[in-house]
Amino acid sequence: MSDDLRQKIESAIAEPKNLGEMQNADAVGTAGSADCGDMLRMWIKFREEGGKKVIDRATFQTFGCETAIAVASLATQLIQGKTPEEAMAMDGEALSAPLGPLPPMRIHCAQLVEGALRQALGGAPTTKAAEVVKNLTPPPAPPNAPTLMDSFSPSKDGAQKTVRVILKPKTE
Repeated sequence: MSDDLRQKIESAIAEPKNLGEMQNADAVGTAGSADCGDMLRMWIKFREEGGKKVIDRATFQTFGCETAIAVASLATQLIQGKTPEEAMAMDGEALSAPLGPLPPMRIHCAQLVEGALRQALGGAPTTKAAEVVKNLTPPPAPPNAPTLMDSFSPSKDGAQKTVRVILKPKTE
């Protein structure tokens, strides 16, 4: 990742714009999967302007990397004042354009934002964004598969459980 891109991402995530849930949103879109960790939700509020419906405000929440946060923050600013049709015309590349070209391993972050935006606006994602969303959705867990919560629950025989969590630094 170039130093210029890294600085732009760090700047965008230092003070993310439009972060958080929006009460009384007119539209909500979600892309990704909570099971695998990459997930983004976008809320949109419309207003009438010159007889047209335009995006008044957009907010987001994400469980994802810094690039996803930066792209979502910028995208919520880019779509303000646009009609739904104008916003739908923007793909992941256009939504991340202020950052500059993303490295191949980070393109999915912009496509995740695009997927949430398109879902909120009721449109189909582009082929690339649809593929990313599909790949982020893990197969269903087998019946009775243990969950993270199960590992913290007391055992049936009352024995104390030891849970070890290993955190590894994120590499790019």
